[in-house]
Amino acid sequence: MQPIRTILIVGGGTAGWLAAGFLARTLGTQGGGIGITLVESKDIGIIGVGEGTFPSIRGTLSVLGIDEGRFIRECSATFKQGVRFNHWVRAPGTQGADHYFHPFSQPSQRPGGPELLPYWLMGAAGPDVPFAAAATMQKHVADMYHAPKRPTDADFMGPLNYAYHFDAGAFATLLASHAQTLGVRRVEATVDQVKLDDNGAIAFVVTREAGELAADLYIDCTGFRARLIGEALRSPFRNINDTLFVDRALAMQVPYDRPDAPIPSYTISTAHEAGWTWDIGLHERRGIGYVYSSRHTSDERADRVLRQYIGPASDGREPRLLKLNVGYRETQWIGNCVAIGLSGGFLEPLESSGIGLIEAATYLVGYLFPYDGNLAPAAKLFNAQMKARYERIVDFVKMHYCLTQRTDSAFWIENAHASTIPESLREQLAMWRARPPHRLDFVTDIEMYPPSSWQYVLYGMEFPTRLHAHPAALPDLAAARHEFRTIGQLSQHALADLPTHRALVEHYRQGAARPVAPALRLYV
Repeated sequence: MQPIRTILIVGGGTAGWLAAGFLARTLGTQGGGIGITLVESKDIGIIGVGEGTFPSIRGTLSVLGIDEGRFIRECSATFKQGVRFNHWVRAPGTQGADHYFHPFSQPSQRPGGPELLPYWLMGAAGPDVPFAAAATMQKHVADMYHAPKRPTDADFMGPLNYAYHFDAGAFATLLASHAQTLGVRRVEATVDQVKLDDNGAIAFVVTREAGELAADLYIDCTGFRARLIGEALRSPFRNINDTLFVDRALAMQVPYDRPDAPIPSYTISTAHEAGWTWDIGLHERRGIGYVYSSRHTSDERADRVLRQYIGPASDGREPRLLKLNVGYRETQWIGNCVAIGLSGGFLEPLESSGIGLIEAATYLVGYLFPYDGNLAPAAKLFNAQMKARYERIVDFVKMHYCLTQRTDSAFWIENAHASTIPESLREQLAMWRARPPHRLDFVTDIEMYPPSSWQYVLYGMEFPTRLHAHPAALPDLAAARHEFRTIGQLSQHALADLPTHRALVEHYRQGAARPVAPALRLYV
């Protein structure tokens, strides 16, 4: 058993360069540290669509040592306070609310105060007040196109929780540049062969331009092709299109109708007949795409739906067709090879799990790192946690679909059918019919989304929970009503305190001096 001294990351892009930079920071590459090399082919491009993230990205950027202003300037980034879901509950033109909001801020709760969700279910917030609007000021702030923080707030800090939207291609370029300043060595070459040793581990890779490259640990960031973990090591891929139906996307970039147009600080997700559109506002343009099921519509029909959503701005522009391999490998670390990114799995872009899963895998590799070369225990724990994390994300994403009241197309009817819902989700929904979700329903180390996210989506989708608790178990009705009123009042004050979203982005892009925050603990 030999200590691990070298890492070879095969493949660049967001997954490869984020892993390289994070491991360089956490493991060290200087003075006897770990040698990290990344090999990538110039022939493989990066898909530069608009990308959404989850708030964990702030901790990642902080650990990497990339300041917020640089990130916003170089990646055309904007702030993301949550996701607005249009027409997911019911079809357009149907009586009832036409949208709900999933904010990133936790439900407000003063120290010693009551948990608000049970009292919201009792009606203490008033009639027809959505949970997201009752329990946090974030929906009101986002609806009015204001930002989650002020120009005077330190990097990655603010009164409201947030993530970002950004140009994925530009982000990969930034990560590559930054990782190399941390000591990561870049080799531009195409991997033609992966050679295994007598024990079935990777002995070396053969590249077209640089010959043989060997390392103690290999990280597969080769995307859907999974050149190492899939093709060479034969880790099976679990397709889950019987649960999550969408398998294609048409993506397009369009300009704003005017330079000073308000920028939504949330992803707009609009449900359609066979899928949904994302609408992401970057600094100078919108990234829009239609994610759909090829079993329920044609590419030609999907193109028409996308253009109808965008309107005249789509004229003369051709969308990029992306074929999505939805599913994951239950074994993502075999021997001396671990998969990060699309080589390990992909669960469609709803709720922005893609980069979050890259963060999670990289975090685990860094903090489970087997310095002494004893790979098996680390691999076992990594595989167990990543498999569980994928399963939980599948449940969370499926919950958006299966609670729909839409019956206007086969896509929505089939999504609500019990046979397409994982048993684990069916069991939780059964419990939540008699009581609301509680933190004890969730295991923190394998959850990407906190309990509040499940609550916002569950009740945004108008899930019926009938409280069976005795009134004596909920004695703080007056206090809860006061808390709901206070949140409403603070929402108005927040608008006076927080700048518009576009104004804050412009402030960062002008390169104004910023307070510096201490490094955040990475939480994924």
